[in-house]
Amino acid sequence: MTIRKTFCIIMLFLILFSTLSCVSADDDDRSYSITHAFVDLTVGKDGLLHVEEEYDYSFDGAFNGVYRDIPLKSGESIENIKVDAQGAYPVLKEIDDDDGYKHLKIYLYSDAAHTQGIKDCNVKIYISYDMTNVVTLFNDIGALQFKLWGEEWDVGVDKLTASIHLPGDSGNEYFLNPQEYNETSSINNNTITAESNSIPKGEFYELLVLMPLTDFDDNAAYAKNVDKNGREMILKNLEDSINERNFWSVAYIILGLLTLISPISALFIYLRYGREPEVAYDGIYERDLPTDDPPEIVNALIENKKEIGTPNMKGFEASIMNLIDKKAITLDSGIDDDSEMSDLLLKFNSKEGLTDSEKIVYDALHNFSTNEMLNLSSFSNKLTQEDEALWFNDKVHDWEASVKDEINIQKYFDDTGSTIINIMGILGIIYAIIIAPLGFYTNLSTGFFCVVAGIALGIFSFAIIMMDEDIFGRWTEEGRTYYLKWNNLKSFLIDNSLIKEHPPESIVIWKEYLIYGAALGVAEEVYESMKLQMPNISEFDDDIIRYHYYGGYGMMSTAFITSETTNSYSDSSDFGNIGGGSGGGGGGAF
Repeated sequence: MTIRKTFCIIMLFLILFSTLSCVSADDDDRSYSITHAFVDLTVGKDGLLHVEEEYDYSFDGAFNGVYRDIPLKSGESIENIKVDAQGAYPVLKEIDDDDGYKHLKIYLYSDAAHTQGIKDCNVKIYISYDMTNVVTLFNDIGALQFKLWGEEWDVGVDKLTASIHLPGDSGNEYFLNPQEYNETSSINNNTITAESNSIPKGEFYELLVLMPLTDFDDNAAYAKNVDKNGREMILKNLEDSINERNFWSVAYIILGLLTLISPISALFIYLRYGREPEVAYDGIYERDLPTDDPPEIVNALIENKKEIGTPNMKGFEASIMNLIDKKAITLDSGIDDDSEMSDLLLKFNSKEGLTDSEKIVYDALHNFSTNEMLNLSSFSNKLTQEDEALWFNDKVHDWEASVKDEINIQKYFDDTGSTIINIMGILGIIYAIIIAPLGFYTNLSTGFFCVVAGIALGIFSFAIIMMDEDIFGRWTEEGRTYYLKWNNLKSFLIDNSLIKEHPPESIVIWKEYLIYGAALGVAEEVYESMKLQMPNISEFDDDIIRYHYYGGYGMMSTAFITSETTNSYSDSSDFGNIGGGSGGGGGGAF
């Protein structure tokens, strides 16, 4: 698997993870919200906590009722549960479980006979109950820590209003957290009132009250007694938790802002390493070959902009055509008696005088020949065999390395910027994979900033990795002139109007156009122009012309695709591992 394919998989995983985490699909065409919640607490002198809750539900669609899950810590209990409703007829079903919760299931009906459910309506739900062992009496202070809104609700609440009635009217201290949800709060004598802004799903809103011990009975039977001082410990824990929350709240913002380093750095890298040098050349197009470099060299420097200096398959095909032009390989088209082509045969003559890379191309094809002849028409069929495809691809990789060795890349291109940007892109993807999930798994609102920044960074990092090398790298002056000239020739070759205005003087030039057009990825365009300018093209007795005329270029392209496809599906390294077999899958019903 190539590095670029690996990055594609990473990015697809990141995007899929983000989508699944942010979006919940619901086939049920209904919804509800809680527009307002009221919580009224009364702390008795005996330590009993009386709770009254009101929830304003807005239902869109048909519903059977609502539920309320109340967590109980060790030693706590709930008694005297009562339920009522306005806008519906309620029926309470209590469920006592061993999972540390009191589960209340409240069925709602639109009629007094309890035969019709509710639909598209607003309902106020009233719940009241008493809790014991919730108020804690230390040696120096009485304390109540109570969540007015819990993080386990299925939806958030638009607003919460709370009233807390204390046993005494002086010496009380209260704290509401998280502080970002406080809208207003005050204490008047023995009553605390508080109002929150919108509380999202997954968040909580909590009250902490410290009360003088003298406000409680000597025998506060419903309170929990702890034989140690509590005030200093409670305030220290509160300060530590607030500081920690504030730290992470700011940390998520900083982690998100750090993603801006990547685009800023990319801009700096471009300005420092990516801007092209000024050159004297200002030609519009080229009619003649700008240099005498072989086609595979031109291909490596001009056509493969993802890895400048490394040839691609277009260069391999151009090298084959060049070998045909050099007579190292000759063409024999099998013609039947009806003058229809039956096979296209390559005859191997000699590799004497060839460069190292050309010899590799010669050998890569010669290996599949019989009696010095390769039937190109059936070449792709041979590459459907795993061992043959693997051998051929190894030879292609050898050829790529050989061509790279023949090029003094520093003479033409400075890849410092592109190397730095690739490293930065890899680190950016890693960082994005870390901070995006980190933002998902926090209740802090600033976590969303971290998620968005992480996804944006991942996309940006992937994009800069996939960019052409000459975006952040740059040509040398000689390389820039080289690139412009060959690119102008490419423009000339694909512009039929220019070729018509300046047609080649001989078939030799057309052959060069075909060979170097293949190297530049425009062989088909050149051949189409050639047919327009030379209607009798099939009458030319030349191997390069015949190679195109009988479809040799297309046959080799098919062969390359076949070898790569065979290789991609032939990996058997996991064979024998449990769970690694073919088939299987599953099914079901819904």
